[in-house]
Amino acid sequence: MTDAASSQDVLRLTAWLSPSFPVGAYTYSSGLEYAVEAGILTDAASLKEWITGVVQLGAGQSDGGLFVLAYRAAQRSDIPELRHVIEWADALRPTSELALESAGQGDAFLKMVRAAWPHPGLDALYDIAREIRRKPAYAAVVGAACGHHGVTLGPALTAFLHAVCANLISAAVRIIPIGQTDGQRVTAEMESVIAGIVPNLLQVTLDDIGSATPMVDWASMQHETQYTRLFRS
Repeated sequence: MTDAASSQDVLRLTAWLSPSFPVGAYTYSSGLEYAVEAGILTDAASLKEWITGVVQLGAGQSDGGLFVLAYRAAQRSDIPELRHVIEWADALRPTSELALESAGQGDAFLKMVRAAWPHPGLDALYDIAREIRRKPAYAAVVGAACGHHGVTLGPALTAFLHAVCANLISAAVRIIPIGQTDGQRVTAEMESVIAGIVPNLLQVTLDDIGSATPMVDWASMQHETQYTRLFRS
């Protein structure tokens, strides 16, 4: 497998991970909204620290790992293993709102990609979700779609992690607020953070998956009862 993305890879990743792809990503903040309310995030520097932690110790590790495992199972057409990954992804959500965020986007992504970029493997994934009566996790669905359609893994994982960061930054620009220029500065600074974690994630096993971001989980729990809020998580 080459590490270089083809033109088709780039086109599909640009479409699937675009803010305009209809999964409702703009409605979620992964608890960041409460962190702003609590005064934890106040500027670009604190935002950079928060998102760096998410990438290196939180969703970057767990969702990035699930992405890779789902990709590999899909590439091998290993339906039992893909089901195993989907079940683990469903079990690993630390809060109800993070579960809603993952499941809601995963379900929407699967419906849209099956309609516009059909593949028998995606139909099998849909059947798995119906059988276990769970909406599949977003990271696992995107990983599986990339695997089934042969999108190169390294660039796909990098683009996925960038999209995770970009969505958090977009939320922060609206609610801290920090302004578009500072938002883009944080985006640029995330490049080295993402590049640093991708090589390790490409070697991940299911036993490696986990997270260590208790403040993110706490903020997500507090967001459930936050009085005034713009986001669903």
